[in-house]
Amino acid sequence: MIITGNKEYYKGIGAINYEGKESDNPFSFKFYNPKQLVMGKTMAEHFKFAVAYWHSFCGQGGDPFGPGTQQFPWDNSPDPMQRARDKADAAFEFITKMGFDYFCFHDVDLVDEADSLSENEKRLHEIGEYIAQKKKESSVKLLWGTANCFSNPVYMNGAATNPDFKVVARAGAQIKMALDLTIALGGENYVFWGGREGYMSLLNTDMGRELDHMAQFLTMARDYARSNGFRGSFFIEPKPMEPMKHQYDFDAATAIGFLREYGLDQDFKLNIEVNHATLAQHSFEHELTVAANAGMLGSIDANRGDNQNGWDTDQFPVNLYEVTEAMLVFLQAGGLKGGGVNFDAKIRRNSTDLEDIFHAHIGGADTFARALLTAEKILTSSEYSSLKKDRYVSFESGNGKEFEKGSLTLEALSKIAFNQSPPKRVSGKQELFENIINQFI
Repeated sequence: MIITGNKEYYKGIGAINYEGKESDNPFSFKFYNPKQLVMGKTMAEHFKFAVAYWHSFCGQGGDPFGPGTQQFPWDNSPDPMQRARDKADAAFEFITKMGFDYFCFHDVDLVDEADSLSENEKRLHEIGEYIAQKKKESSVKLLWGTANCFSNPVYMNGAATNPDFKVVARAGAQIKMALDLTIALGGENYVFWGGREGYMSLLNTDMGRELDHMAQFLTMARDYARSNGFRGSFFIEPKPMEPMKHQYDFDAATAIGFLREYGLDQDFKLNIEVNHATLAQHSFEHELTVAANAGMLGSIDANRGDNQNGWDTDQFPVNLYEVTEAMLVFLQAGGLKGGGVNFDAKIRRNSTDLEDIFHAHIGGADTFARALLTAEKILTSSEYSSLKKDRYVSFESGNGKEFEKGSLTLEALSKIAFNQSPPKRVSGKQELFENIINQFI
């Protein structure tokens, strides 16, 4: 059902439907068929595609060298609450026309931040009631909510890790309001991104104390949400830097180690972003694998970076090879634990037509769908799985199996080495594996 307010913002654009790869209609899915079964689940169930409120309806194409180039008709009212309602109308019109089931938000995306916490709370409550009605009319759901504790200048030295307790307390109030709103809107998960939880210089930073503070803050937030009926997962979103020189949630392995150290690993999982993975000098599939191996692959922020730019460009995903490798990990891990695929991506600065946001999301959904179909074929119709398993065949029986079971001592391992024939060179067949990807794409 397409939901519009008093005004239709995306005029002339109807429901985006699956029409197949032969279609010439730019307002149609070529590969994303939400009802198509892939390894026992529909595409819609696999992905749970979500629209990022901030990039799609708040970002205006600004960059460090100039103001925004995109003028949105829902930003015209001088009244912040009317602007918020207009934005919600545009958002739910877009989401329902796309046929997606979910959205994600930061608190300040929904309505402009006020000068006081009390006014913020009032505004969030008011717009929350409006969005609850939009949800009811459309059946669109909230994948996760979060709080922007990094843009306001008060957080220049961090939020939960700030050396000033007054700022930590303010962050606590803001997180509480965001949690309350997420719970009220039936949010399935809640995300923490520590944009300024890190340091610019170790000369003036007590890292151990700040990490303790961050763990204490997350523990308090978890306990509050649980006591108020929240049963979803909490997600940590790793990123190595930007805006800080070094952020405490540097990558998946760092975040997992932190959660385990402070006993938070039973309630928290990871939200992996593609561009954050590459900024950490990892691949997307690497970060997914690390999270999956730990049982913490919770959700995905889908985008991509630019190999010629060393910052977080948040472009829509179109790299089929990259996403296919990721979908191999995705399928072998059994999918996501609670989350979905959120298009945390923005149209380019010189994309200034309202229809451009449709083309961007269509392309992103089709990229993930085509990669999922390719990964399914690789796993079910190629030698990929058997070739990979064969590399470890020496651990399937005999001394190798005893080693994996922990039944060998170092002395026994050494004795085996002295008594065995010299190891042969066994090819890793990397080029063959790469050819299989290319063959099925």
